[in-house]
Amino acid sequence: MEENYLKKPFVKKRLKGKESSPKRKIIIAIVLIIFAFSGSFLIYFILQVALDTKTSMVVVVSGSMEPKLLKGDLLFLKGKDPAKIKNGTIDGKEGDIIVFDARDLPGWTHAPSESIVHRVIGKKYDNGWFFFTKGDANPTHDAAWVPESRIIGVVGGRIPYIGWVKILLTDSGLLIPLLVIVSALLIISIIWDIVKKDENIDKSRTKRSDQLVYGEKIKHGEDVEEVEFDFTKNMKQDKSKF
Repeated sequence: MEENYLKKPFVKKRLKGKESSPKRKIIIAIVLIIFAFSGSFLIYFILQVALDTKTSMVVVVSGSMEPKLLKGDLLFLKGKDPAKIKNGTIDGKEGDIIVFDARDLPGWTHAPSESIVHRVIGKKYDNGWFFFTKGDANPTHDAAWVPESRIIGVVGGRIPYIGWVKILLTDSGLLIPLLVIVSALLIISIIWDIVKKDENIDKSRTKRSDQLVYGEKIKHGEDVEEVEFDFTKNMKQDKSKF
């Protein structure tokens, strides 16, 4: 028995799904970049709280503490009660290594702008604690006493050489420009990837628009063809035979 079906015209349907616009994706990408940068500041803040010091990390910028500390070492500082800071001697080198700011202090006529990392070789109390210091590699002790208010922290640990990145970028004046350039390139790269991905998806959908999908799970946003058949003619022919 030959079956005759009247096929009605195709009805094209699109299964719509919730899609993110390129603008929304770009905003999300920028927010993620901001979170990434702010995360480093959050880690620094956590270290400040955990180590009980306003400055938790410094970089050694000279060789005055060699061979104990080398130029380019990244130092981790911790807060310590001035009364408990360990005193030492020039020969014994058993005193704590402290980091302090000597700018504008009496007796420090040529104090550097960077924090100083030296060992305690003397200690006294006079309405507050004062410390006498010296670099292990320096031939003489420092010019004057350092009050407890100028102490940033006591050295608690180090990572060798990693601070050279900061030294080179700071000395060359490229630190801020490099951060700006890297951030801009990162944002442009993310935006470019999002735009190109959306263009490729649109091209792929256009290519599939004239194809029928059989026995496969339909994805959101995919074009499908719906076919309707008319069985009434076939049924009438069957009844006429009886």
